[in-house]
Amino acid sequence: MKLAPLGDQAVLAYHADEPTAVEFANRVRAANPAWLFDVVPAYASVGVFFDADRTGTADVVAWLEALVRAAPAPSDQPPALAPRHFAIPVCYEMQLDLARVSEHTGLPPDEIIRLHTATAYTVYAIGFVPGFPYLGYLPQELCGVGRLPSPRVRVEPRSVGLTALQTGIYPLARPGGWNLIGRTPLTIVDVASGFFPLRVGDTVRFERIDEQRYRELEGERLSCHSPAPSPR
Repeated sequence: MKLAPLGDQAVLAYHADEPTAVEFANRVRAANPAWLFDVVPAYASVGVFFDADRTGTADVVAWLEALVRAAPAPSDQPPALAPRHFAIPVCYEMQLDLARVSEHTGLPPDEIIRLHTATAYTVYAIGFVPGFPYLGYLPQELCGVGRLPSPRVRVEPRSVGLTALQTGIYPLARPGGWNLIGRTPLTIVDVASGFFPLRVGDTVRFERIDEQRYRELEGERLSCHSPAPSPR
């Protein structure tokens, strides 16, 4: 583990892989020192945010190093939050960039859609805007498509995009440069009511729907349907 200051109120812990980062985040949360504000895992790193009125960066770093040295036996580790599985319908006719993805990958649109829906993705981070899920990893055939040369001034809410190794969903209308390949009818974030169903560690699988089904489901809230399967 490598530790580095993140401003004056947080420490960033870098780990070898995503599962190790999630396990570390669970241990910090379970210990719950009095100075702890929040623990935010993102891929193979964990942000530990603290109350600067109660402690300082050097003391937090020392505490985290001691926590790692005192690694408990597997039977003594705090239980992790069980990952949940979400099935998210997507209308791939409501796209803007399938032709661009097709040109880069050499695949026809229907094959891009088949590959995109055939994978169970893990939520590795939440960020950029409230509730934006960074989902990985794309199947190899869809990897490596760059962002748009110039980001769009506005991306419509619920748009599904991809770039590099990741796919994701824009929960709110925002500027964005990802390649838009469809749109889900479901609400995945409601800031006003505090509705943020997706969390790091959950899995997501996309399901293709047509425009009629999109209209039937439009505005419904995302809900968990089953325990998470093993990602492929």
